[in-house]
Amino acid sequence: MKKTFTLICLLCSLYAVAQRGSIAGKVSDQGSGEALTGASVVVEGTNNGAFTDADGAYELSLAPGNYVLLISYVGYETQSVTASVEGGKTTTVDVQLPTTGIQGSEVVVSASRRAEKRTNAPATISVIGSKAIAELPSFNVAELLGRQKGVDYVRSGVLGIGINARGFNSAFNPKNLQINDNRLSSLIATGLPLGALSTTVKEDVERIEVILGPSSALYGPNAHNGLINTITKDPRTSQGTTVALGMGNQGVFTGRLRHAMKLSDKFAFKISGEYTQGEEFDFIDTVYILSAAAPGGAIALPEYLIDREFNSLRGEAQAYYSVNSTSDIIVGYGASNSNNIGNTNAGRNQIRDWRVSWLQARYVSPRLFVNVYNSWSSTDSTIAMNQRTVNHFTYTAAGFPESVARPNSITTQWFRLSDTTGLALPRGAIFQDYSQRLNAEVQYNYQLPKIFDFIIGVQYQRDKADSKQTYLLDKEGPIEIGQLGGYLQLERKFGRLRAVLAARADNHDLYGFNFIPKAALVYALDNSALRLTYGEGIAAPTILNLSANIFGGLLLGNGEGFTVKEVDVSTQQVVGTFEVEKLQVEKIRTIELGYKAQIGKRVYLDANAYYNQSENFLSPSINVATDRDLYDHDNNPATAMIPRIRGYATHRGDQPISEIAATTALPDGSTGADLVLTYLNFGQVNTYGFDMGLNVSLMEGLTSTLNYSWFGYDLNTDDLKNDGNRNGKVDENDLPINTPDHKVGLGLSYSHKGFFATAWGRWVSEYDFFSGINVAAKTNPELIYSGSPVVENQRVGRSFNNGPLGGFFNVDLGVGYTFKERYTLSAQVVNVFDAEVREFVASPAIGRLYSLELKVNLPAIGKK
Repeated sequence: MKKTFTLICLLCSLYAVAQRGSIAGKVSDQGSGEALTGASVVVEGTNNGAFTDADGAYELSLAPGNYVLLISYVGYETQSVTASVEGGKTTTVDVQLPTTGIQGSEVVVSASRRAEKRTNAPATISVIGSKAIAELPSFNVAELLGRQKGVDYVRSGVLGIGINARGFNSAFNPKNLQINDNRLSSLIATGLPLGALSTTVKEDVERIEVILGPSSALYGPNAHNGLINTITKDPRTSQGTTVALGMGNQGVFTGRLRHAMKLSDKFAFKISGEYTQGEEFDFIDTVYILSAAAPGGAIALPEYLIDREFNSLRGEAQAYYSVNSTSDIIVGYGASNSNNIGNTNAGRNQIRDWRVSWLQARYVSPRLFVNVYNSWSSTDSTIAMNQRTVNHFTYTAAGFPESVARPNSITTQWFRLSDTTGLALPRGAIFQDYSQRLNAEVQYNYQLPKIFDFIIGVQYQRDKADSKQTYLLDKEGPIEIGQLGGYLQLERKFGRLRAVLAARADNHDLYGFNFIPKAALVYALDNSALRLTYGEGIAAPTILNLSANIFGGLLLGNGEGFTVKEVDVSTQQVVGTFEVEKLQVEKIRTIELGYKAQIGKRVYLDANAYYNQSENFLSPSINVATDRDLYDHDNNPATAMIPRIRGYATHRGDQPISEIAATTALPDGSTGADLVLTYLNFGQVNTYGFDMGLNVSLMEGLTSTLNYSWFGYDLNTDDLKNDGNRNGKVDENDLPINTPDHKVGLGLSYSHKGFFATAWGRWVSEYDFFSGINVAAKTNPELIYSGSPVVENQRVGRSFNNGPLGGFFNVDLGVGYTFKERYTLSAQVVNVFDAEVREFVASPAIGRLYSLELKVNLPAIGKK
């Protein structure tokens, strides 16, 4: 019986295979007839597709039926072709693509997790293609994100680049989800994007898709303000070897290598590696020690033993095995080791030997996708520069020699009791990290003819954060948090109208069950589409938000809530106590209206307007021990800025603050800390805005781009959860928006017969920025931050206020030439006019940056 059953199954399988047919052909340039290597050929509305090989050839195995193929290639118009498949037969479809200088017809996958024309996608989406990446004369591909509409792009130095979308940026921002080849590209405990710690090499990037607005329904928590999806190249369609050498001012040198080879019809592999080094701009941030006895109320110190040199070593390797003509198994590994300077809410970090690695296995087929990977993060010597500087000063001020002060500066702070005695308090300045994350996903898609198409999936994540008590409250061992989520997307077409419904259900170890819906209507004509989208998203607080313990209790996570006592300064009596609630999940609801159109052969327009409602908005880090009633109503200048009521945090949950941080004795016999930075939930915050991108082909090879974004907001003034400074009323001073009202980008790009050039200008309106101890704002004496009035070019609390960010117009130029089809020489100047551009807090003004790069592309073995 068992043998008979096996034989029947085998015969059925052979019959099913025999009934399949295929579509095969070649894709070439319409003008020259030259084969296009790496062109995308996909079945519309599915994940079934292929890339053309070195000869421009492709083949798709399909069940009998009628199909619409989308054939696309960067710099060419996307073609839509209808073809029929018969069982056991091959249908030939050769396609010639005409060139185009405008964007908009690309095929994207991020908006719906399936292939579709960008014009018809149910989201605001931009694409950075392989051509733009290859022509960038820099190792830092993130520079191209500053040229996308709706993106808040900030540069904090030669290396550091930060990305945000649609408001509420911070110096420690995890609200924009980034993924690389279906992997979360973020640190485990902090949730921060990997950025300079990434393992991906520029030459291996096929494209980057940027989505604005919440994408949590399909991608999970923290796809809150948007999504950046990096997709690397398939070695079977990008064979050969690329070597790139670059150099620039600030001592920048970069060397990169990529090699890809197809060993047989079944096996292919690729490897890539990079070493980059340089030196940050000459900038030393000021560290303040608040002291009533010091002139101006504080002692100012330069960062101790700062090292401005940076370097990184990174690489990846992936092997592809073709199970059959439509299914692949892909196994990969990547790792990086980085040294640089990083900004935080509580001062800068000297990142030393921070290592990131991952191991991943994927099964990819037209219907089924399976993904399993593990990520690791480790460092044992990263230094919090503010804390080390303060620690060092306490020893030298007490008369200790440098030989004692220097080694103790990374572990303890000297508390002086008398001229000859004192205590070495534990105030570690070392950050250690031995965290890891496990992720798994299974996804299935199917089409029910004349009913609907659907995608269904399940995701699992287990975070294990381990700081060895250096920056987390993990005395009892590693902090482990798990979450399980499932998602479903349904799609149906009604003529030209396409309806999309999606929903996600998540269960989090800490926050329980959350339901996240999304819906979209897309009305598409041949070259345009009008879209109405409703989406929800959630941002689960990170492990750092919940369990931080940084700088000896200066910044504490809010996973348990806080108790704060208020002391009347004049009577020295405790006059009140209030509770600060522990963090909850932030939720956002978005309505968006979008229009995309290719107008004629030369113009592409993409515009959207959106309205967001946020509940339990997660703030940047702010002082929970808030002072209030700061003005002397008798107009006495001597007491004008002395608070009437001063706040002291006495407990975190049930634990006395004195067990975590330095405290002061209070009149009632208890103790409390007057500066405890933490994260809070505000009430309801509404934001709205408009993004527009215009792309015009002026002539063959010459394209112009205009981007514009406007952002606005309002607070619910009746919700006292929005009263950030606890003065009894809600106004614009309560919530740090940290976003410019207006952004404009204007560019020209030319690419023809091997020569390419770009000119890009960026204007950002002036705006205030508050995050943790960091302040960059215009003078506003009525606004008190960290106990100080906000005044430009003066100390505010524990940081120096250089004035508001933005208010600049910056111009970048790039030029290059490819000769003999193998060699490319290119150069770039960032900030051509050397304007005074300060884009971020606790960061230098960005001066002029030069870069020069030589790239050699060697064909695959056996190819000329």
